[in-house]
Amino acid sequence: MTAKAKKDDDGVLCVSIKDDMTIYNAESLKETLLGYCHPGARELQLDLSAVTEIDSAGLQLLLLLKAEAQKRGFTLRLLRHSEAVIEVFELLKLGMYFGDPIVIPANWKKS
Repeated sequence: MTAKAKKDDDGVLCVSIKDDMTIYNAESLKETLLGYCHPGARELQLDLSAVTEIDSAGLQLLLLLKAEAQKRGFTLRLLRHSEAVIEVFELLKLGMYFGDPIVIPANWKKS
């Protein structure tokens, strides 16, 4: 699993996920992302732009992170949703659950 984390001056941690969110790497991705859910965390942003495939394991991980954010009192924001993520969110009507704006690129070719 490849993820790149960057913390800004306001204590916001932005993590760019550079792999697919599938059963094949969900466990390592889970360990990495839950490691960022420590006490004192204020906001965790996940950049999903490089996610080319997401399955139920990846979706469960996003749902777990949302639950952890609510439980631990920090904000989870999903940013730059990839086409694969948008398709799953639309299929399962999850956009409103996560509450983050989903921007559909002009060059998106939905089949």
